[in-house]
Amino acid sequence: LIKASSVLIACGDGLALSARNQLCGQIADIRSGAVNDEIILELAGGTRLVAIITCESTRRLGLATGMTVTAAFKASHVILAVPA
Repeated sequence: LIKASSVLIACGDGLALSARNQLCGQIADIRSGAVNDEIILELAGGTRLVAIITCESTRRLGLATGMTVTAAFKASHVILAVPA
């Protein structure tokens, strides 16, 4: 599990980030809120990952459904879960 607010979104190639965990995916949906947007990414194999970023960031990055982006997160933000 990764808290959605801990996921960074990057556009384009060649970005150097300190977060080593990077997953490429396509934006499946953008759910706009008053302050933040939920960016729903579809990863290879159909897994979905959600990022929460500000509406301003969505606009500034020019995010739109169908775009290919990179989701990045630090290892310290990963929560392991096991079946009960």
